[in-house]
Amino acid sequence: MKISSNVLFCFLFLSLLSLNAQTVKGTDSIQAKIDVYPKKTRTLLQKSIVPASLIGLGLLINNSDFERNLQSDIRDKVGEDYEFPIDDYILFMPVAQMYAADVLGVKAKNHWFDQSKYLFISNVISTSISELLKRTITKTRPDGISQSFPSGHTTIAFTNAAVLQNEFQETAPVFAYSGYAFAATTGVFRMLNNKHYLSDVLVGAGIGVFVTQLVYHFKPLKNFNPFKKSKDISFFPQYKENTYGFYFKYTL
Repeated sequence: MKISSNVLFCFLFLSLLSLNAQTVKGTDSIQAKIDVYPKKTRTLLQKSIVPASLIGLGLLINNSDFERNLQSDIRDKVGEDYEFPIDDYILFMPVAQMYAADVLGVKAKNHWFDQSKYLFISNVISTSISELLKRTITKTRPDGISQSFPSGHTTIAFTNAAVLQNEFQETAPVFAYSGYAFAATTGVFRMLNNKHYLSDVLVGAGIGVFVTQLVYHFKPLKNFNPFKKSKDISFFPQYKENTYGFYFKYTL
């Protein structure tokens, strides 16, 4: 079954509704709330609790009868011929959300170039870890193909969602965390489509979130931004005639 591009844009539109609900009162009201309630900075240890728990639970149930029986029950309910590859697309939705918010003028933690920089670094590291584990562990997928553990799709999805969270959690928290809904949906459909077991998805999610939290904590290449002082630059994703890409404009 092929997924229509219209479905993806419906997902993006619905996610942006939460953003609109938070910003409808204007930037001044948001800033006032930030000033009244001082920001509480969480430590790296606190940020690591959730991803560490996901990884720990995934390791605990890996190759267990529980996850095999769960996967078997799932396929029995949806049917052995079931396939809906939305998970090949929806993992990038948090990225689309982030750039859409930039275009709408929502205040983010970082400049768009820094967002892109941390997004790229986080994905390179998390995907490298995921691929290394796949090749080392060589766990067989539910459909019989090799390299199941952990889920690469889920790793990317949760990496992207964690970047969105870090960028907008202080100005639009509901919108910031909405990316995890798309990431979780990615993980669910990896199981529904018989591509991964539950442990694969949990560990992939944990890796994605943990690596991103590390990147935002240490901020590699923090001072590298050739566009920070340039105000006449526009950059955002673009869709036209079934083609995906990026729009870039620089005014001299």
